[in-house]
Amino acid sequence: MTITATAVPTSEESDGTVKYARIGSLELEAGGFLPDVVLAYETWGQLNADASNAVLIEHALTGSTHVARGATEEEGWWEQLVGPGATIDTTRYFVVSINIVGGCYGSTGPSSEAPDGKPWGSRFPLITLRDSTEAEARLADALGIEAWHAVLGGSMGGARALEWAVTFPGRVKRCAVISVGAYSTAEQIAFAQAQTLAIRQDPNFNNGDYYGGAAPEDGLALARRIAHITYRSALELDYRFGREPQHQETPLAAAVLAERGRYQVESYLDHQGNKLVRRFDANSYVAITEALMSHDVTRGRGSLEDALSRTTAEFFIAAVDSDRLYFPAQSRELAAGLPGDVPVHVIEAPIGHDGFLTEIGQLSAQLRLAFFS
Repeated sequence: MTITATAVPTSEESDGTVKYARIGSLELEAGGFLPDVVLAYETWGQLNADASNAVLIEHALTGSTHVARGATEEEGWWEQLVGPGATIDTTRYFVVSINIVGGCYGSTGPSSEAPDGKPWGSRFPLITLRDSTEAEARLADALGIEAWHAVLGGSMGGARALEWAVTFPGRVKRCAVISVGAYSTAEQIAFAQAQTLAIRQDPNFNNGDYYGGAAPEDGLALARRIAHITYRSALELDYRFGREPQHQETPLAAAVLAERGRYQVESYLDHQGNKLVRRFDANSYVAITEALMSHDVTRGRGSLEDALSRTTAEFFIAAVDSDRLYFPAQSRELAAGLPGDVPVHVIEAPIGHDGFLTEIGQLSAQLRLAFFS
């Protein structure tokens, strides 16, 4: 199989810009097949002569590959952690971030052209996190990376990092798993199902074949509202919004239900839903959400201890203390199942699950000491 990838960048001007690699066909865990897969990715820094300084950073559910600033000044989502002189110092390390298969930021996904020239739409196959790991391994091959100095991620990105360490133990020297456990729980699957159903029940969804017509924007926005509630803590929502009305709107002054005004928290959720609609594809949201549902490092590998015994990486496990989507207990369970004595680091943040993004700087010193000194 011939895999083609954009050449490893040779100047700083190439940092933080999207590149593409064709990795060939992909037979999928659930039985599906993709004949010609493209992966979009970004890189920062330079790969050294023996390719020992490569770091893979995995994005979360609706995240992009833009981890940090580069050729443009567009802010990245882990600026606190990545960049010149930062914990993951891009003057020392070659950082790679890859858009997951099924996504809508350049990798092959439901909106991509199928072999017949039409968007995949409803025909896009079911993918799992193991499928995404297999695809990423091929890109690593094309870039000349036999083993990662470290693989890191938060939330779904953490699940992807963990899958890398279990599926390809010889290719991951260090692994940071932040704000996620060893598998998706029944409750997490339940929240995910409510989101995908919100999209599927939108009148414009058309079983996923809406390209060229009206997109299921209402369903996607509702899915984001449901998700965002799980990303933030009750304490944070109460502190920011309480029971306050939105500006001059009157939640308790309306002759009929349809005319009542909104509370501030409702306006906030509306804003979050509308923001996602402007940048994300509804089919990709379904595809990636169901990939996250599949997250289970024990599938076909025995007990948790059996599955994790395959790993050879050094691990860094962390949780957000106020997380009500991926509870800290799940991080502790994961750490307990790993070989050796693995501590669980804690991000102290009232915000909830999204603390893995907004407060990642709290882990800078610990991560530098553990992986990047």
